[in-house]
Amino acid sequence: MTATELSCPSCGATVKQYRNPFPTVDIIIELDRKILLIKRKNPPYGWALPGGFVDYGESLEQAALREAREETGLVVNNLQLLGCYSDPSRDSRMHTISTVYYGQGSGTPQAADDAADLALFDPRSLPAPLCFDHAQIVDDYCKIRGCYGV
Repeated sequence: MTATELSCPSCGATVKQYRNPFPTVDIIIELDRKILLIKRKNPPYGWALPGGFVDYGESLEQAALREAREETGLVVNNLQLLGCYSDPSRDSRMHTISTVYYGQGSGTPQAADDAADLALFDPRSLPAPLCFDHAQIVDDYCKIRGCYGV
C-alpha cells in the first residue's frame, strides 16, 4: 500500500495518508437474448458496460442496480455476481477495482446520465472501441453463460 507522510503545519506531527483504489461496479444487462452496451458521453469515449463508482454507504449490488437504472432506464432482476477485475491499468484515469454483475433487464432502454447512446449487441459481435477491460469481462461472461445463455 502506498502511503504519503504529511506534517501538521501547526504542531509538526507526522501522519500517513494512504491512497487506495476506487471501488466501481459494471453490469451486463441481458435483454432480448442480447446484452446492452452504452456509448460513453465522457472520456474515455467508446462503448462500455453500464457502470460507475460506488457511493459511500451503498452496497455493491445497490450500486450496480442504480447505475443500470441511471444510464439505461432499465430495472435489473436476478442479479448474479460475475467476478472482480482489479488490474491497476484497467482504467487509464485511475486505479479502480470493479465488481461485475449480470442480470435480466426489463423496461424500455433509454440512454441517460453518462450514456450518450445505447444499443443491444450479440455478445460474440461487439462494437469497437470497447472501453476499459470490458472485452475481457464479456468474454468471461460468455464462458459462464454460453453467450446465448441470455
